Amino acid sequence: QVQLVESGGGLVQAGGSLRLSCAASGRTFSRYTLGWFRQAPGKEREFVAAIGWSGRSTTYADSVKGRFTISRDNAENTVYLQMNSLKPEDTAVYYCAADQGVVLATSSRVYDYWGQGTQVTVSS
Repeated sequence: QVQLVESGGGLVQAGGSLRLSCAASGRTFSRYTLGWFRQAPGKEREFVAAIGWSGRSTTYADSVKGRFTISRDNAENTVYLQMNSLKPEDTAVYYCAADQGVVLATSSRVYDYWGQGTQVTVSS
């Protein structure tokens, strides 16, 4: 089992950057695929990015490709989401999630463990 705690959200102007962190408990962190999702008010939760066990494999939603970068530090039990060139439409609560599978899943239903979320607000 793993527990996830996100941090790093906040208010930023359009074009700015933020780095989200997600700290995990558990001795088997390196055996989890990790993902970031987001949910804007009135919308369904959507996939943002995922990273494989070793960190070599990643996948992104088209809406963030080229602007966001997911990475992980297995020694620190932490996954990151570097967000650059932020847009007002990136405003949402961002969640990290963990899955014991090896596939870089984009469906939230696949992920077993979730953090509480961190708010990101991008002003125009």
